[in-house]
Amino acid sequence: MVFPEIELRKFASMGRELGASWEAASTPFMKFEGGKAIAHVGVLELPLWIMGQPVQAAGIHAVATHPKFRRQGHYRDCIEAALEYCNTRYKTLILTTPQPELYYPFGFRRVLESAFTVSCKVTPQKDGFRVLNLHHENDRTLLHRLLDTRRPISNVVGVLSEKPVFLVNEASRPLYYAEDLDTLVVMEQEGDRLHIFDVVADHALSLIEILRCIPDPVKEVILYFSPDRLEPKAQAIPQVLENAYLMVRGSFAAEGQSFMMPRSARC
Repeated sequence: MVFPEIELRKFASMGRELGASWEAASTPFMKFEGGKAIAHVGVLELPLWIMGQPVQAAGIHAVATHPKFRRQGHYRDCIEAALEYCNTRYKTLILTTPQPELYYPFGFRRVLESAFTVSCKVTPQKDGFRVLNLHHENDRTLLHRLLDTRRPISNVVGVLSEKPVFLVNEASRPLYYAEDLDTLVVMEQEGDRLHIFDVVADHALSLIEILRCIPDPVKEVILYFSPDRLEPKAQAIPQVLENAYLMVRGSFAAEGQSFMMPRSARC
């Protein structure tokens, strides 16, 4: 990763604007040279729901060394300090990366993931979604309520009430709200193919309920999370989301199951 000083400032500003302080959520481990940061590893707390049980996991994120100071041990110093901090606090550490080989020496292992696909033929009933405008206070309040009270999207791997990572990962993308369902859906439509990345609600609902609120015909849905609660008939397809492999250190009860860590919770 390119050294993230500018990106970190952008994320911190976004979090403050949306009411979820990035500084309060992330514990930094850094090296400095001449008063400037040259290496960084961040730790975030991730409240997950894994195999029917709550798990307080640590998310390792924003791992980077300034290009001028690489191969001098700064990355190792930062990640070892972060791991020492985590060892007494968390049994499960999670990160995603296009370079898994950087983390094997520190006890991380790659865990395979799958997307899930299902063919469908549902007659649209109405245009039941609108895009939230997070510049408006009412929509920000609505989003916070939904995130505060959300039900885990899956009993295999889901997320409990969590805001900082969700907002960093998803707030710059369209967030679709269906008032009749009181549900937020993170989705993208390409022709008659619908990609669903997260569903935020405090109650159970089915894929059909969502599809009936979409005015354009949908023939195929791809779910980027375990479908056991939304559409159990969806078929697993091995996939690496956005070229970022899921890495785990410590216990992970869903290992060996078909699942995907939701994009909204990926560090």
